[in-house]
Amino acid sequence: MGLRGAGHEAADVATRPLRAAVIVNPTKQGLEVLRAAVERAEARQHFAPSLWFETTVEDPGTGPARDALRAGVDLVIAAGGDGTVRSVAAGLRDSGVPLGLVPIGTGNLFARNLGIPVNDPDDAVVLAFAGVDRAVDVLLADLTRPNGTTEQHVSLVMSGVGIDAAMIANTNPELKRRVGWLAYVDAGLRAIPASKPFRVLHRIDGGRAHRSRVSSVLIANLGSLPGNIDLIPDAEIDDGRLDVVRLQPRNVLGWLLIWRKVAWENRVLAKSALGRQFIDLTGGSRRREIIYSRGRSVELVVEGEPQEFEIDGEVFGTVLSVRFSVDPAALIVRVAELD
Repeated sequence: MGLRGAGHEAADVATRPLRAAVIVNPTKQGLEVLRAAVERAEARQHFAPSLWFETTVEDPGTGPARDALRAGVDLVIAAGGDGTVRSVAAGLRDSGVPLGLVPIGTGNLFARNLGIPVNDPDDAVVLAFAGVDRAVDVLLADLTRPNGTTEQHVSLVMSGVGIDAAMIANTNPELKRRVGWLAYVDAGLRAIPASKPFRVLHRIDGGRAHRSRVSSVLIANLGSLPGNIDLIPDAEIDDGRLDVVRLQPRNVLGWLLIWRKVAWENRVLAKSALGRQFIDLTGGSRRREIIYSRGRSVELVVEGEPQEFEIDGEVFGTVLSVRFSVDPAALIVRVAELD
């Protein structure tokens, strides 16, 4: 009798319809349109009605993601900006349950770099239910606060110590609501003149320690930014490595050379042999305003005053040190096609 009961239970599991969970930021607009799109996708893909969870200020996604896993769902959809996606990913990391993305935010950098539609929620929902699964890396940031306490956070896009974090902290929220990521340009123009370089000790893969005088250190999982900016042209989201970028301009001219590098050289000139020759002839390969390196882990120790820290476009206060490491292929994401 026991064996027969176990068999019936296994058959029920095998034949039950798939079910998704949708985790939404309730402050975003368009949620009724999102519900209708989800219902249509459920019907097309023969899914049971989805479970719905809302994020809160105290828990922007990790708790709801874990609740969804405990409910036994087959797919989790994060509807929100990069902050919501990052928090949901923290709850799904190493679970094997795929994450679907419906971008409803300002930057949506993670979705953009994966080819997810950022201006069409209906298409994004279709992709979440019917796309293919891609395993991507997750970065782990272990940080130390000025009071000595430690924390661990997940990063999917890019984290930074220095001026980039100060820029994000000084972004006008009303301007950000009206013009999106362009508000960061305004904040950057205001932050650069007031920025002060600082000294940082960094060590990649436990190797020799290097000391630098920088305006910012970025630790990235991907390299493309809005506005046709190719910050890290060789970054791959599934290569098991993180990319380290040191920005160390000496003056305003140094910032202009950095802008030329990421907006022109990386995106255009470096794509052709003639362009690369031009970069060499104009001294681009010898300049030190922006320095790239790569590894599986990196330790950063700020020398002097604590510095502002950001993860995926969100301010995380000040830090004295941060250690980043890679959790390879730790997150499964629904995409249109595999590279």
